[in-house]
Amino acid sequence: MKTFKVISLLLCYPESDWLTALPELEDALASEADFNGDARTKLAPLFAQLRETSLIALQENYVATFDRNPSHSLHLFEHIHGESRDRGSAMIDLLNEYWKHDFDASASELPDYVPLFLEFLSLLPTEEALALLGDAVHVLATIGRKLDANGSPYATAFQLLEALSPVEAQELAEPPVRDMDEAMELFGPSVDGVEPLMNPGPQVSVVQMPSSHRKAAAPTLH
Repeated sequence: MKTFKVISLLLCYPESDWLTALPELEDALASEADFNGDARTKLAPLFAQLRETSLIALQENYVATFDRNPSHSLHLFEHIHGESRDRGSAMIDLLNEYWKHDFDASASELPDYVPLFLEFLSLLPTEEALALLGDAVHVLATIGRKLDANGSPYATAFQLLEALSPVEAQELAEPPVRDMDEAMELFGPSVDGVEPLMNPGPQVSVVQMPSSHRKAAAPTLH
């Protein structure tokens, strides 16, 4: 579904290449209006911010919103497990789900990174994608509520995902305190020695997908 791919891109770090494609992204949403309930209108505040703000200001806002505020983290399991041992097991389960569908999630981000998860959903049949969205909606809705409370237009993306879910979102308990041991064992530090869950950026080393399963993620909407 193009809708999930569009939301995935909108939640990525702002770069000039995909920002110039905003009209194409809006058109893609409009083409699936029967599915997404006029998502183009719902996401209008976010599109307006991305269209009207300078690139450097967008990038600074993105870092302040997602990288420097743990309550807005774009890593699903951080909101459930914190950095406990259970998070590592959950990520392995998610990786297995990716591999089962020949989706290569081994490149640069941890498996529970929201834009990566949404890109995966965009490649699935609608019914299966919605079922997996329902599994994640409790976290996604929680992030959306916190963003909305802080007045961020990014909240609209999470509100749309909550509206699309076949499952009603439930309140989450606070995650447990951090325990880095298992995450370090499974994913290792980044190339500069930074622990993986402290720095979920492009230098994170993740479990590699078996070569027989590798499939490059689609870089465009097509």
